[in-house]
Amino acid sequence: MTHVKEIIGKEIREKDFQRRVFNGRRRSRRRREPAVVLSDEYTTSFFDSSTQHLLVCLVSVSHQVVRSRCRINCFSVCSIVGVLILAPVNYTSAGPSGTKRPNSMEIFTVSNVPKGSDRLWVHFSCLCFISFYVVYLLHKEYKEMSRKRIEHLKHHRKRPDQFTILVQGIPVCADHGIYGCNVDHFFSKHYQTYQSYQILHDNGNIESLQKLASSLEKQIERKRDTRRCNFWQWIWFKFTSGPLDARSQEQKLKEVHHSIRILQCKNMLKQKELPVAFVSFKSRLEAAQAAETQQHVNPLSLVTRYAPEPTETIWSNLAIPFYRLAVYKLGVFIAAFLLTVFFTIPITAVQGIVQFEKIEKWFPPARAVQLIPGLSSVVTGYLPSMILNGFIYLIPFAMLGMASFEGCISRSRTEIKACNMVFYFLLGNVFFLSILSGSLLHQIGESFTHPKDIPSRLASAVSAQSDFFITYILTNGMSGFSFEVLQFGLLTWHFLKAHTVGHSDEPYLYGFPYYRVVPIASLAVLIGMVYAVVSPLLLPILVIYFLLGYAVFINQMEDVYDITYDTCGQYWPTIHHYIFLAVTLMQTTMIGLFGLKSKPGASIATIPLLVLNIMFNEYCKVRFLPTFQCRPIQICKDNDDLDKTEGEAECSSEHAVRAYTPPWMRPTGSSPESSSVQPLVRCLI
Repeated sequence: MTHVKEIIGKEIREKDFQRRVFNGRRRSRRRREPAVVLSDEYTTSFFDSSTQHLLVCLVSVSHQVVRSRCRINCFSVCSIVGVLILAPVNYTSAGPSGTKRPNSMEIFTVSNVPKGSDRLWVHFSCLCFISFYVVYLLHKEYKEMSRKRIEHLKHHRKRPDQFTILVQGIPVCADHGIYGCNVDHFFSKHYQTYQSYQILHDNGNIESLQKLASSLEKQIERKRDTRRCNFWQWIWFKFTSGPLDARSQEQKLKEVHHSIRILQCKNMLKQKELPVAFVSFKSRLEAAQAAETQQHVNPLSLVTRYAPEPTETIWSNLAIPFYRLAVYKLGVFIAAFLLTVFFTIPITAVQGIVQFEKIEKWFPPARAVQLIPGLSSVVTGYLPSMILNGFIYLIPFAMLGMASFEGCISRSRTEIKACNMVFYFLLGNVFFLSILSGSLLHQIGESFTHPKDIPSRLASAVSAQSDFFITYILTNGMSGFSFEVLQFGLLTWHFLKAHTVGHSDEPYLYGFPYYRVVPIASLAVLIGMVYAVVSPLLLPILVIYFLLGYAVFINQMEDVYDITYDTCGQYWPTIHHYIFLAVTLMQTTMIGLFGLKSKPGASIATIPLLVLNIMFNEYCKVRFLPTFQCRPIQICKDNDDLDKTEGEAECSSEHAVRAYTPPWMRPTGSSPESSSVQPLVRCLI
C-alpha cells in the first residue's frame, strides 16, 4: 500500500511539473496581477486569420490581439493568382526549346516558359499586381499601427517611462565633486517641472551579496522542507548536520543582510556614483522635450534619451561609457560576421546532399541508397531540410548572447538587435547560399565548357531550388512548431534542474521569444514573396505554414509565455523593413529573369516598380517611423491636462520616481507587507 502511494505521489509531482512548464502563464495569473497592463490590440492587416495572427504575436503587446478582426490575407490572394493564373500558364507552355520536358515541379515554374514568349507578359502583370497590392497593404498597416501606438500612449498615460528620462555623460560637480549634485542643479534651473533624480552607483559588491543572500535563502528553505529534496540532497543531509547547518546559514544570512544595508547607506553610495541618472519630471511634456533636445554645449555631456520601461531595463549596461559602446558594437559585428561565414560550411554540405548525382561521382558506395525504394527521395528531399533546421535552431540563442554584449539599455532593444542579426544570417546562409551552392555555382562551372548555355542555365537557376524551399517550409513547420509545442529544451532543462536542485512551486515563466520567431517567420515571408511569380505553387504551402503557426502560437501566448515588457509596437518597423527587402528581391530577381528569357521590354518595365518601391520605403521613414521613435508633444500635453483635471498629476509622477529605484537599492529581509521599491539610504550613526 505504501508503495502504491509513493507511485501515485510521484505521478502527481511529475504532472504538476509539466503543468508548471506548459501552463506557466495561466498558473501565474492566480498568484499575481500582470506586471504590465497592455493595449487591447495591435493589428496587422498584412495577414489574415493565419499569417496576420502569427506576425501579430511578434508585433503586438497583448494576447487579446489574436482575437481581433480578420482582414485580407496577402498570401491567400497571391496564392489564388499563382494557382489560377501563373501555374496553368507555366504548365501549358512548350518548355525551353531543345530540352526534354521535365517531370518535376519545374513544369509549374517560370523555367518552363520558352525564351521570348509573350506569356512572360502575364508574369509581368502578376508582378505588378502583387507589388502594388503589397505596397497598399504595407501603407495601410503602417498607418494603422501608428494610430494604435498613439492610442496606447493615451490610454496608458500613467506609465513611469513617460515622466522619466535617462541622462548619461554627467560632468562632476565642481563644488562637491559628485555627479548627483550636478544633475540636480542643472535640471532644477532649466526645467520648471523637474521633480527628482536617481543617480546610479557601482553595484558590484551589493549585487554579489544579494546573490549570496538569495542563494542562502533557497538553501535554508530546502532544508526546512525535506519533502522537496531529491535523492542526492537526501544523501547529503544524512551525512551532514541538517538543523545545525540551517541555523548557521540563517546567522550567515543575517550578516549578509547587514553588510548590504551598510553598503546601501548614503555615505557609502556617494563614493560609488556613476555619471548616469534617471531624471523624473512632473510633466510628460517637459520630459519629452528634455529627451529630444541637446542639454549641454558639449554634445557628449548630459546626453538624454527616453528612459526604458522599468521592467525591461538592463541595469548593468547603464554604466558602460560611450567610448566602450563603439568597441562593443564593432566586436559584436565581427563575431556575427564570423559566425555567418563559418556557417557556410554546413550549409554547403547540406546542399551537397540535394545534388545526389555529384555525391555518386565523388563517393560511389552512395549508390546503395537507390536500392531501397523511397530512401533516395528522403535523403535528397527531407534530410537536408531537417539538418538545416537543426543548425538554425541554435542560431537565435547565439545571436541573442552576442547582442547582449553590445550594451543595449533595454531588453527590447537587445532583442530587436538580435532579430536583425538572425534575419540577415538566415537571409545570407539559408536563402542566398542555398541558391548559390545548390544550383548557380554548379551551373556556372559547367558553363565554362558550354558558354552558349550560360543564359539558359542562369534562368533555370532561379527556380531550381523551389523544391528545396517547399521542403524547407514544410520541414520547418513540422519540426519547428512541434518543438515549440513540446518545449523540449525547456522540459529537459527543468527536469535536470528538478533532479539536482529540487522542485519549485513557482510556475516557469518566460517572455515571448521575439528574437527567434520574428526572423524565422520573416524569412518565410521573404521566400514566399521572391517565389510568388517564379514558383507559384510554393504559396499554398506557405499559407498552410502560417495556419499551423497560428494554431501553435495562439496556445503558447495564452498558456506558456508571459508578457515581460511592453513592446508598444516597436517590432513593426523592423518587420516592415524585412517585407520591403522581400519585395525588392522579388523585383530584382524578375528584372534579371526577364532579361535571361529574352524579354527586354518586360525587364525594363520592371525597373520603375523597383524605383517606386524604394521611394515608398523612404516615404514611410518620413511619414510613420518618427511615431515609433518619439512621443508627440501634443499627446504629452493632452495627458498632462487630463491628469490635472482628474487630480492625479502628483500621484503619477511620484510613482515614476519609485519605479526607477535600482534593484540593489531595495531593502533586503523585509516583510512581505513592506514596499519593495523604497530605497534604503539611511546614514549610519
